[in-house]
Amino acid sequence: MSARRVIAEHRRTALRRGARTLVLRTLLVAMAAFAVPIGFLAGIRASAADYDPHLFAIGISTLFGAACGAIVFLTSRHRLMKAELREANDRIEALADSNWELRESEDRVRSLIDAQGDVIVRRDADGRITYANDAFCALAGRTQEALIGSSVTLPVLEQTDVIVLRDGTRVYDQAIDTSDGPRAIAWREASVRGDDTRRAELQSVGRDVTDRARAERALADARDQADSANRAKSRFLAMVSHEIRTPLNGILGMADLLLDTPLTPEQQTYAKAVKTSGDTLLSLIGEILDFSKIEAGKLDLDARPFALAALVEETVELLSPRAQAKGIEIATFVDERLPTMVAGDAARLRQVLLNLAGNAVKFTDVGGVSVIVEAGAAPNEVMFSVQDTGIGILPEARERIFAEFEQADASATRRFGGTGLGLAIARRIVERMGGELDVQSMPGVGSTFSFTVSLAAVVGATAPTFSPPDLRDKPVLIVAANLTEASLIARRLTRWGARACVVADDTIARAVLPERAWDTVIVDHALGRDAARAILRACGRDTAHRIVLVQPGERHELSAMKDAGFTGYLVQPVRTASLAARFTDDDGFERVDTDAPPTGEMRENKDHGLSILVAEDNDINALLARALLTKLGHRPTIARTGTEAVDSWLAARAADEPYDLVLMDVRMPGCDGLEATRRIRTAEAASGGARTPIVALTANAFPEDRDTYTAAGMDGFLIKPLDRERLAEALSDAAQARLAA
Repeated sequence: MSARRVIAEHRRTALRRGARTLVLRTLLVAMAAFAVPIGFLAGIRASAADYDPHLFAIGISTLFGAACGAIVFLTSRHRLMKAELREANDRIEALADSNWELRESEDRVRSLIDAQGDVIVRRDADGRITYANDAFCALAGRTQEALIGSSVTLPVLEQTDVIVLRDGTRVYDQAIDTSDGPRAIAWREASVRGDDTRRAELQSVGRDVTDRARAERALADARDQADSANRAKSRFLAMVSHEIRTPLNGILGMADLLLDTPLTPEQQTYAKAVKTSGDTLLSLIGEILDFSKIEAGKLDLDARPFALAALVEETVELLSPRAQAKGIEIATFVDERLPTMVAGDAARLRQVLLNLAGNAVKFTDVGGVSVIVEAGAAPNEVMFSVQDTGIGILPEARERIFAEFEQADASATRRFGGTGLGLAIARRIVERMGGELDVQSMPGVGSTFSFTVSLAAVVGATAPTFSPPDLRDKPVLIVAANLTEASLIARRLTRWGARACVVADDTIARAVLPERAWDTVIVDHALGRDAARAILRACGRDTAHRIVLVQPGERHELSAMKDAGFTGYLVQPVRTASLAARFTDDDGFERVDTDAPPTGEMRENKDHGLSILVAEDNDINALLARALLTKLGHRPTIARTGTEAVDSWLAARAADEPYDLVLMDVRMPGCDGLEATRRIRTAEAASGGARTPIVALTANAFPEDRDTYTAAGMDGFLIKPLDRERLAEALSDAAQARLAA
């Protein structure tokens, strides 16, 4: 209740009390005025008849007492009224103070609201303005006196949909046309009580968000420009990749063909240098493309079931030629207690392992590299560790090496080259898998890169079967100068129950052999032929398994090793299944094929040669494809454009000599490979003939590119530069399909 109402109510109460007091006073005075003459007259009459002075005194006393009582009553009432008046004055002063404080508080709140800049307007049920703050007046361009009682509304240029919150508040945005230009206002409307408590009013509070809206638009424009720039960068990189890979395909392919011809030692050195330089350039292109995909946010994981141990062992085998060329060892250990089949992105995991193990080989000159895979602390966690005995990393460089374009040695005199992108890409991939890549290193001692990722076990998937041999309490002696792989073999055998012992040279081995009856002796051929034969002579006939460790390039000596007395062999890096087989096979040399060609040598296949259409517009690549296919025993036909390829395919089909396979370059002038494939598939659908396998030849192997190739009707793809083994595999699949038909 306001102070004004309190004062008015007090005045009405005081007036009612004053009126009652006046009536009572008038009545008492009137009674006294009438009592005196009546008493006097009564006394006269009484004196005339029978005057009694006692009665007269009594009457006078009664009148006097009544008068005194009236006086006392009036005096007390007067005092009471004075007290009430003082109390009323105190209340009036307190209410006045409260009213002043309320006005001051209202002024402070109003100044605070006006200082915040929020637009506030209140309207009654008829839409008339009952209150408007200075911000609304400024926005409307009118004074407060002109707005109160009016139905003025702001000119709206645009308005969003109204959202009603749970408490009934209405929220929406408007674009208001003002003299200073359009302004963006965010409104919140709610019902409040007005001065008349019986009627509710609608209060609208608006906040000027023009700067925020402009910032959001600028941010959206910047994001669109960034997306456009990323798309342009991706297109540019794809174009550059294709343009670089096309001549690189010719360089590497021709170098391979040149190495297959009779060359002098000097010519072989030069050709191998060309091949090595081309491989380095190809690796550089791959790292740049991977980094561009990561920066563009296109690093997607494709989780599928895969055999964990096989992936790790195959990755190590890919790097073994580089390690063996440097005179170091590379080995792997995968805990057999891990699930055989797991779900994850095998390609990305292989990429990380290749980078880490490849760096380990690169920076190690003595000793070796170990890739160890064990169970992590949490369920489904797998921990990967890549250990080396290389140069190590300084403490201040351990975090810098994971940055883009950074290396541990950034000086101009550094020994090792590279882009500095490999570890940055590996860390991004591991983080995308939910793990973290870490390094522990000591300069001059070596480094250990480790990461843990979650790989859930796949139940029911087809997996290679493996049963470890029972080597319970069987003594095994391993003799090797380099303990990198020997220690991992001993660890594996110990897990299978054996009592493994590792020694570093033949002298110690010959001294240890007579101490007990050894079940198995494993000798590294790197010790030398004489040392190996001396160990064999010291073994005696009681040793059931005499196994020699050889490198792939030493296969031609297997027959001599068998004649020397070895019962089996293991090719480094040693696979778990091969190690187990040496303890179950009666003859560990039964699969030796000394006449097999060296790795990478192609065999002619004239009896089952395929008729292959090659659509390639680049003359060098066409020449390379023709030479590769001819050496493989197939019959290639070259088409320079997509249209020429379609015409050649139709002509062969009409002559009842259809092609067994089409190798289709994706980018060709005029009709590209995708359009040519669509035309061929359309012709097949119209004629109802057999489907011709079409394999894309491309420099782009992004997931979206693969989807595009599949949608066009292609059955697979080969990435340029052409890898002869993958080409041979694709041709083998096509040959099997033809034989099955």
